[in-house]
Amino acid sequence: MNRQTLKRLLDREAARRNDPAELRPERPDPLLVASEYREERIALICALFGYGSARQIVSFLKRLDFSLLEAASEKLIVEKLRGLKYRFQASEDVAALFIALQRLGRERSLEEIVRNGYRRSGEIREGLWELISALRSAYPYESRGYDFLVGRVPGHPDRCAPYKRYMMYFRWMVRRDALDMGLWKGIDPADLIVPLDTHTHSVSLRLGLLKRKSYDMKAALELTEALRCFDPADPVKYDFSLYRIGQEAILDKFR
Repeated sequence: MNRQTLKRLLDREAARRNDPAELRPERPDPLLVASEYREERIALICALFGYGSARQIVSFLKRLDFSLLEAASEKLIVEKLRGLKYRFQASEDVAALFIALQRLGRERSLEEIVRNGYRRSGEIREGLWELISALRSAYPYESRGYDFLVGRVPGHPDRCAPYKRYMMYFRWMVRRDALDMGLWKGIDPADLIVPLDTHTHSVSLRLGLLKRKSYDMKAALELTEALRCFDPADPVKYDFSLYRIGQEAILDKFR
């Protein structure tokens, strides 16, 4: 398939998917829950738990009491979340994220943290490293489950995981359309990186958008550059449609 034909098909699919009906209980996605609240800390929780079965993700998020982010007592957060776990995260890991976000919320917004890193170089990854560092500093908690959930600043930014859940969060917060919330200002959508998950990676390889077979940050950057050729101002607008194509196993329609 030549690039013009592929662009036409992807543009059509992106327009078709840009519909609030894509977010409903029958079509679960963590953005469904985030959109109910439209609050940056709640959206980050929804994104960071956005791994595994979409139905299980939404079911877990629906059980969370997000009002605890405003709780006066950190002890209350631990007590209220006791026994609530999700896959690799024990209840202590869930509580740790709530406490870190509660503490940060008293000092500055997540938007400000990310924007400060981003403005230094115009590189969204600098905003990501700033956010991870802020979360780690706000509540220095250690566990395998929490490390998986929050992540760490990599020693080699070009040789690391694609940080899919954070990149998905940035998409939600920066872009504004029928799906993404666009709650943040001052970050150019052109600088976003595709939130590369296994569905998107597989579909992009098969469509010829991506050559790198390793599932890593280099692959996410390569795919973003390929999509930037289709829309330099908003390459990540194609992310949701690529994800749905893989999730729904409808790739043969595009071949």
